[in-house]
Amino acid sequence: MINKIATSVAEALHGVRDGATVLIGGFGTAGIPNELIDGLIEQGARELTVVNNNAGNGDHGLAALLKTGRVRKIICSFPRQADSHVFDGLYREKKIELELVPQGNLAERLRAAGAGIGAFFTPTGYGTDLAKNADGSPKETRVIDGRPYVLEYPIYGDVALIKAERGDRWGNLVYRKAARNFGPVMATAAKRTIASVFDIAELGTLDPETIVTPGIHVSAVVKIARVATQAGGFKEAA
Repeated sequence: MINKIATSVAEALHGVRDGATVLIGGFGTAGIPNELIDGLIEQGARELTVVNNNAGNGDHGLAALLKTGRVRKIICSFPRQADSHVFDGLYREKKIELELVPQGNLAERLRAAGAGIGAFFTPTGYGTDLAKNADGSPKETRVIDGRPYVLEYPIYGDVALIKAERGDRWGNLVYRKAARNFGPVMATAAKRTIASVFDIAELGTLDPETIVTPGIHVSAVVKIARVATQAGGFKEAA
């Protein structure tokens, strides 16, 4: 019987190794799998390469992971915001590497990894420093129909940490609105995908038309708590 439900975050994260490339879903604070990030901090893997749209907010979630000093490199589109002081400090002290990737390129490089595409040409970044490799050498370019393009390669992950709204024991996932963001493409780009969900659905009760990430792309599903706020809404548990 296929059952991908993990009994705890620690169980779901077991085996994440030092030096792993970790894809972490989220757009700003929307859809960030904070419980899985906290679990990764407790798990203790080091020398990580993290891929996310941002580089952490405040002192929690991804920023808390960066603060541990166990992230060697971050690949993202928006490393600096008003509350990105953890990343700013590490970067200025040369304690973390940064690969800056335009947001559309980031999504497409992840999608290419999941789709088995070896590389692709994009006009984004042409003629800028983003069209250079980490060592300063120029990336391959080509003119197609009179327009210049830059060759970009897929981003593969050893593990993806994503947040969904609901999931079943086969790993099928349903997302909630903007919290969906990078989750679906990251799930396909990683060797192993771990999803946190607020609700576990009985097998067969999820409408197939609403399933965005099919279970074939998911390795483990772990349920997290959702608690009421004073305003009458809900949030995930601390």
